[in-house]
Amino acid sequence: MAPSWTIAPLYREASSRIQHRIDNKTKPLGALGRLEEVASQLALIQQCDHLAITQPTMLVFAADHGIASHGVSIAPSAVTRQMVLNFLTGGAAINCFCRANDMALQVVDAGILEPIDDERLIQQRLGAGTADISVAPAMSRQQAEMALQLGSALAKRLRSQGSNLLACGEMGIGNTSSAAALLAALCQLPVSDCVGRGTGIDDGQLQRKISLITQAVARTDSRDDPIALLAQLGGYEIAQITGAMLGAAEAGMTLLVDGFIVTAAALLATRINPVSREYMIFAHGSAEAAHGIMLAQLQARPLLDLGLRLGEGTGAALALPLLRAACCFYNEMASFDEAGVTV
Repeated sequence: MAPSWTIAPLYREASSRIQHRIDNKTKPLGALGRLEEVASQLALIQQCDHLAITQPTMLVFAADHGIASHGVSIAPSAVTRQMVLNFLTGGAAINCFCRANDMALQVVDAGILEPIDDERLIQQRLGAGTADISVAPAMSRQQAEMALQLGSALAKRLRSQGSNLLACGEMGIGNTSSAAALLAALCQLPVSDCVGRGTGIDDGQLQRKISLITQAVARTDSRDDPIALLAQLGGYEIAQITGAMLGAAEAGMTLLVDGFIVTAAALLATRINPVSREYMIFAHGSAEAAHGIMLAQLQARPLLDLGLRLGEGTGAALALPLLRAACCFYNEMASFDEAGVTV
């Protein structure tokens, strides 16, 4: 039996009361723009009058992809493992941004080629990289379901330890291919619209990438079964991120969604349980062109547009201060009555 999640819809009946509180702050109506939307969504998720971001956590999931053997990235698969070691020693961009914004960071081996024996690494391996999706399913249905369960359990464990906000990052050479294939299959879009240059491939690599992903999507069926498509086209890290999002939403956590790869997982999560979308705040618009298509599919407007295309969860970590600011104005900004201001 496929895993399932019971996710409570947000209590929309509270929306007018929340909006009244925001509108009566000492400012013109709507003057804080998108920050007001963030505060309203956080208030609906948290269901309380005093908003707080507690123990925000970044989970970076790492895995390798069989399709990378075709040279669809600027780097070989060995770089996945090298970057995981870099995360563990604190030297990557995501480490810097998490430190700068007081965000906990944990790294998960979801299925890199060569294991790493390090107690700082969460071991949730499902294999030594996925199969080459251009010719075979990435993983079995059983592996896909296990990945969802592992990610979900990890998110719920974080909630039990006091975290109420989860962001996910990823590392996996070749994972833009998997994300593009999922987008094309889930939304029945032309593959050429969904494939970008990833980390910066040349024209020849781009055409090869489009051709291989076209093959991958063409051999899939069960377009109405997102878990089947995940097994066919996904990566172990994308699968575990999807599970983490579903588990976090079920636990009532806010989901701060990163760029292209993580948004592919968000799209999958909403196809598995549409209510999960209500818990998602989208951090940034990636420079990967098809990210805009994904965001449109999810009816999402990202908070930031910085031209980022690194992954790792970097955009989500950079957006966290905006959520903290939304909590602060909601909690502490005076009303017109409190401040004695008449309009």
